[in-house]
Amino acid sequence: MALVTGGARGIGAAICRRLARAGCGVCINYYSSADEAEGLRRELEELGVRAFTFQADVTDLPAVKEMFEAIREDFGKLDILVSNAASGVLRPALEMTTKHWRWCLETNALALNHLVQQAKPLMEQGSRVLALSSLGAHRAIPEYAFIGASKAALESLVRSLSVELAPSGISVNTISAGVVDTDAIKHFPNREQLLEEFKAKSQIGRELRASDVADVAYLLCLPEAEAIRGQTIVVDAGYSVVG
Repeated sequence: MALVTGGARGIGAAICRRLARAGCGVCINYYSSADEAEGLRRELEELGVRAFTFQADVTDLPAVKEMFEAIREDFGKLDILVSNAASGVLRPALEMTTKHWRWCLETNALALNHLVQQAKPLMEQGSRVLALSSLGAHRAIPEYAFIGASKAALESLVRSLSVELAPSGISVNTISAGVVDTDAIKHFPNREQLLEEFKAKSQIGRELRASDVADVAYLLCLPEAEAIRGQTIVVDAGYSVVG
């Protein structure tokens, strides 16, 4: 059984599909994308796996606890946790406020800790925790300062959680995705430029797809990935090595 936060659209939905194709049941967490989540649930059930949706703000601890109680009652355990839900404010750092900082940090980093605290009692040896980051954690991207800082915090938290969960046999890793043309990218004022620059430096001769990121998430869930711990795996078609 897998829980994918922000699982109704984009990379989250692609991860839900990839895990379902491997026979994994999925809880699709969403915040406002109810129609997309319900449509994806039906799609996954057609693949022959159990799937259900749960609306919850991942920064709201009581709501997160309620979601995990539902998972406990329906499935009894959780094998895979994918912390994908993200949000933020696209503005120059000098225009940001404390409210913006808290919004970015709580959604993109603190939420992972809430999720892991609730997930751990349901996870057995061999379970997996994955967090989704971005290249902005290490690169200066225009108007991305607070989001990038929160993603850097996320990657640091993953390293600490990896050490803390190792005695329980649970591995924790980060996937840092390059530019994927999802709904989130539509909010960037320089969207077209980002996509064009990324494709020009891609080493695979095409744009990066959500399914490419989902495939790596699947690989990290395999038994053969047991020795990968506390790492940030970059999935960007080679962009960052020349960008």
